[in-house]
Amino acid sequence: MADDIETVRVWLVERTYSDDEQNLIILIYATPDGTRYRRKERALTSSTDTRSTTAAVTVDSSNLGTVGDPAVQAQYATEATRMATEYEPTDTI
Repeated sequence: MADDIETVRVWLVERTYSDDEQNLIILIYATPDGTRYRRKERALTSSTDTRSTTAAVTVDSSNLGTVGDPAVQAQYATEATRMATEYEPTDTI
């Protein structure tokens, strides 16, 4: 049932460039408590590729992974909290 799908706001906590693939950016968004995350991969198609990255996104809870490492949870929680304090969800980062 589509009405039963829970959505969750997650905040940008990490942006890295892939070592394996050129022109691939990996974005990690996490919940404010750092326990769940969403990974997005974005391929840059040209030097003029200007897709924006927002401070937060809202995703279906079923699309979130679980962060198992307590140190990573703490890191994600700290960064997600900082982002939520400093930015509006739709701000371009």
